[in-house]
Amino acid sequence: MAQFYKAKPRKIQQTQAKQSFHVSQLDHLGAGIAEHQGKIVFIPGALPGETVTAQITEQKKRHAKAKLIKVETASEARIAPSCPYYGRCGGCDLQHLELSAQREAKQAALENLINKMGRTQPQAMSEPLSGEGWHYRRRARLATQYQRDSKRLNLGFRALASSEVVNIDACPVLAKSLSDLIAPLNQCLNRLSAKRSLGHVELLSVDSGPGVVLRITSPLNDKDKALLAAFGEQHGVRVILLDDESRLETLWGDEALPFYRLEDGCQLGFSPGNFIQVNGEINQQMVTQAIDWLQVQPGERVLDLFCGVGNFTLPLAKAGAQVVGVEGVETMVAQARLNAGASGVEGVEFYHGDLSADLSGAPWLGRIDKLLLDPARAGAYESLQWLKKMKPKAIVYISCNPVSLARDCEPLLAQGYVLSRLGLIDMFPQTHHIEAMALFELGK
Repeated sequence: MAQFYKAKPRKIQQTQAKQSFHVSQLDHLGAGIAEHQGKIVFIPGALPGETVTAQITEQKKRHAKAKLIKVETASEARIAPSCPYYGRCGGCDLQHLELSAQREAKQAALENLINKMGRTQPQAMSEPLSGEGWHYRRRARLATQYQRDSKRLNLGFRALASSEVVNIDACPVLAKSLSDLIAPLNQCLNRLSAKRSLGHVELLSVDSGPGVVLRITSPLNDKDKALLAAFGEQHGVRVILLDDESRLETLWGDEALPFYRLEDGCQLGFSPGNFIQVNGEINQQMVTQAIDWLQVQPGERVLDLFCGVGNFTLPLAKAGAQVVGVEGVETMVAQARLNAGASGVEGVEFYHGDLSADLSGAPWLGRIDKLLLDPARAGAYESLQWLKKMKPKAIVYISCNPVSLARDCEPLLAQGYVLSRLGLIDMFPQTHHIEAMALFELGK
């Protein structure tokens, strides 16, 4: 069949005039919300209560996006960002808002999403789980990027909506010991002959000690390895290489896996690349609150879905429950079993399974007393379709994405559950990221 070229109509770019907007609130992504000609306008960088000058950059049927030009009347909660990379680094996007106001805005955005998208309201709102606003991250992944013109390696975080890496010397949300490592580590990496082919760098500060994990795409020569080992010895940090096949090579320091501890004595080892919560202080508060909300009784059967290396599973078992943990990453299941043994925890089983698949043949699926979920950003919609088989009396849902939590309210409400409690988890101060804990209970 012959094909004929047909020119596509040219899009006409029109420069919008600068306009004045009054901002009423923040959305769940940290952008200011205003109304203009019956349409919602999202303005990143603007704060509730402010009058700003902005320019519309994108028009949709029901909303628009605008670029902040000038703050005409500033919010009393607006402050000067303290990080020199603010505005260039794509990480902390709420440093211009006072910390307590950040939490108020996040909680309001969470309630709004659950009300509008989840079509429900909590019977009670809990106080936010919160901690230090700075130097709270015990783990971070830094990107690397080789600059052909300067022949230097940039080490830092990616710029907002860009693949470019912002070269940094320090980061005020990282644990102080990790922030202080960045500048000397940058210097060390730039001395390596293999600097062009380095991957990301992971920094760790956990109970087993500080560490640097360097992702490599090809083997390093002995000279490069010696430079990295000398760096580890000088700064007292474990240095580990991680290759394309997830093989680890320790160049300096203890060869045992890193680990962190919980207040109940549980010790959780993990491999670089395994998921753990980056904010240790908030993680402990989260574990304590989840057990309190579930009101676990000795002998109850509790299911922990998306259990990882046992962060909630082991404390639940220590509280007296018979716990089954299910995780989709097989290596993490194996590590969770090792963690149970190392922590002296009995009454717990772990299974590997795809929690987005057909679970009808899963050996662990059946009647339980209580359920805990801690899914990734995609949520747990597929898993919740099997509630009829499980029939838990209470469900604690820990969410790192309020949008998927709001969506997942639908199958829960349809099965007769009510949202008893909802609370903000401020895992990432200085950013717009919202995490939450919700308690669903069977209605009477």
